[in-house]
Amino acid sequence: MRGFFAIGAERISKPMNLGALMRTGHAFGASFVFSIKAAKNIKEGHWADTSKSEDQIPFYQWDSVDEMQLPRSCQLVGIELTDDAVMLPSFRHPPQAAYILGPEKGNLSPAILARCAHVVKIPTKFCINVSLAGAMVMYDRHLSMGGHAPRPIMPGGPDAPSRTQVPGPDRKPGS
Repeated sequence: MRGFFAIGAERISKPMNLGALMRTGHAFGASFVFSIKAAKNIKEGHWADTSKSEDQIPFYQWDSVDEMQLPRSCQLVGIELTDDAVMLPSFRHPPQAAYILGPEKGNLSPAILARCAHVVKIPTKFCINVSLAGAMVMYDRHLSMGGHAPRPIMPGGPDAPSRTQVPGPDRKPGS
């Protein structure tokens, strides 16, 4: 898969949610994890991060939206239930993206939404857990950009097709 991505949250307050987000980001191959205006006790999130992602990928903690620095060409993608947000199953992920989720009991701030190149919503009836929402976004990115074979028409997995050797135009069979 080409490109890179990051996952983060604004004003996250529960350390275990951040730890789960870090662990899942590590599992899906995030280039870095970040938070903006996180609660003071957020460092306790390592208890939920059993993969020890802090030893594998960078974690950036910014105190304000203005401090946030993303790599050049990286598009900020807000995950929020807004009327004008694109439904996740219809969203084409940018090759270089930083996904940001809102706090457990609130929404992304207007300052963050103003910086977002895209706003995406997960098609649920109401808000779900921040770490679960992050996992769904990363899975959707992986599925849509990972170069996987299309899903089969019938239920179940695809049958493994046998490979047939096809000679090129300048070759003859057996040569």
